[in-house]
Amino acid sequence: MVVDLSESRKQIDAIDRQIVELFESRMKVSVQVAEYKKSIGMPVLDREREKSKLKAVGELASNDFNRHGIEELFAQIMSISRKLQYSMLKSSCGDSFAQVDAIQGENDRVVFFGARGSYSEQAMLDYFGENVASTPAATFREVMAKVKSGEADYGVLPIENTTTGGITDIYDLLTEFDNYIVGEHVVKIEHALLGLPGSTIDEIRTVYSHAQGILQCGGFLGEHPQMKTVETMSTAGCAKKVLEDGDRTQAAIASRRAGELYGLTVLAPGINDNDKNSTRFIIISNARKFEKDANKVSISFTLPHESGTLYNMLSHIMYNNLNMTKIESRPLAGRTFEYRFFVDFEGNLNDPAVINTLNGIQSEALELTIFGNYKTT
Repeated sequence: MVVDLSESRKQIDAIDRQIVELFESRMKVSVQVAEYKKSIGMPVLDREREKSKLKAVGELASNDFNRHGIEELFAQIMSISRKLQYSMLKSSCGDSFAQVDAIQGENDRVVFFGARGSYSEQAMLDYFGENVASTPAATFREVMAKVKSGEADYGVLPIENTTTGGITDIYDLLTEFDNYIVGEHVVKIEHALLGLPGSTIDEIRTVYSHAQGILQCGGFLGEHPQMKTVETMSTAGCAKKVLEDGDRTQAAIASRRAGELYGLTVLAPGINDNDKNSTRFIIISNARKFEKDANKVSISFTLPHESGTLYNMLSHIMYNNLNMTKIESRPLAGRTFEYRFFVDFEGNLNDPAVINTLNGIQSEALELTIFGNYKTT
């Protein structure tokens, strides 16, 4: 017997109207539950209650396919109910951050990664201006430590490149040090091969650069197999080394600015593979503060090692109609194939949507850290 499609659709429409009515009734009861939990300080999420509920509704199904579908459906309904309850909370885990009119001050002391002439120094000068009191640091860790101790007010570090992706060392250090992101700046990266005055590209046998610089120029280096690459701590630092060593067979991959600063000759300009190659730098502080017009939030979280938990975390961002711009993962020390997730999304700590998102993630994650709220560039 062939069923009339239009009749079936009418039946589905009628059933859907009932589902909507029942859903709205359930949400009204969820509000009552939230008010009770709030009055006695009870957390929104009750994992054992939800597991028990899913098992009970699943057993009402007539077959395994429907059981699985009903459990998934009710998991989503309970997730939406929690989001409604989180929206009723007055406090936010972002309340510890103070809103300020501007980040930069008149007497800021800034530490940047690398040597004079580095891209990090360029990012710092672009952000703070040419007259800022600045100090170079040889390692990412040194930048973090000087900011944490108060020796510097701010630090400048690279965190992401359009060609090679996230710089994982920075994510690990953000977790280790109690510093916060208060700003960011993007610098267009234009690598050049720099050598001693009078040297030629055919003479070069050893090329020094930071690991990121070498990766970003893989095509050029592949065309010159006679050049052996050696990783150094910074691109500008290797330019300085080439000058000090005085060896015509050595060259550095760094910026033209570094070449001018250390008196080197450009042997080959624009050698990075991607002509739109750019690096995003973060500005860090040991103070929890954000500018009133900040529009990006950076967080990290760890999760129960269970199916669907990452989806549940990200669903708070999606449900509150926020745009996630980045996600990274880093392995957790001492745990097998378990990870810490780093997420950037658009918004301001004063926005209700951001408050709801952070409340939800904080309640359902094992650990949540807010790294900062800052303006994109």
